[in-house]
Amino acid sequence: MKLQIAIDRVPLDQAESFARKLAPYSDILEAGTSLIKDYGVQALAALKKAAPDTALLGDMKTIDEGDYEFRQGYRSGADILTVMGASSVATIEKCYRVAEQTGREMMIDLLECAPETIGRISDFSNAIYCLHTSVDKGATADPNGDILAFKKRFPSVRRIAIAGGINLGSIEKLKESSPEIVIVGSGITKAGDPALAAQNFRKAMA
Repeated sequence: MKLQIAIDRVPLDQAESFARKLAPYSDILEAGTSLIKDYGVQALAALKKAAPDTALLGDMKTIDEGDYEFRQGYRSGADILTVMGASSVATIEKCYRVAEQTGREMMIDLLECAPETIGRISDFSNAIYCLHTSVDKGATADPNGDILAFKKRFPSVRRIAIAGGINLGSIEKLKESSPEIVIVGSGITKAGDPALAAQNFRKAMA
């Protein structure tokens, strides 16, 4: 499992500081949606400059203008960009094409997607599919069970990420379902010692 640390809802200079401090413990650093809304794609460039050797995900949550937004995001330093599963299939196809052409990666955010919707978009072989419980809704009660159920229903999807209220207790249980990427945000960035919190998550994932 890879650890993705989401940096969000902070001033850009603090986000850059987080990136420098947390890069040694993360496989992927994330420029969160609100950070990008506050500062634009410049937030991607800033975090990439702060931690150039760590993969950077830009949580663009693209839902239209897929070609344009993905090209802008990749040009600004992102290695992975997100598109909403609720987008039109045409938008997801355009995002995927840009990702493949540029040698980058696409993550499909399945926030509030019905199984029928997921079935229509489950054939992007290199895409990462993110099971995502929204901040407003709160943490999922059983992330491990959610992944196991997802794998059973969509066996062709081989790359899975999980996000939404993941804590040290749920990390332990995720070893059973073994998602490719575990996304943690405030559980690390709002800790008294974010670097120590990141180290604790890494240990729990080992």
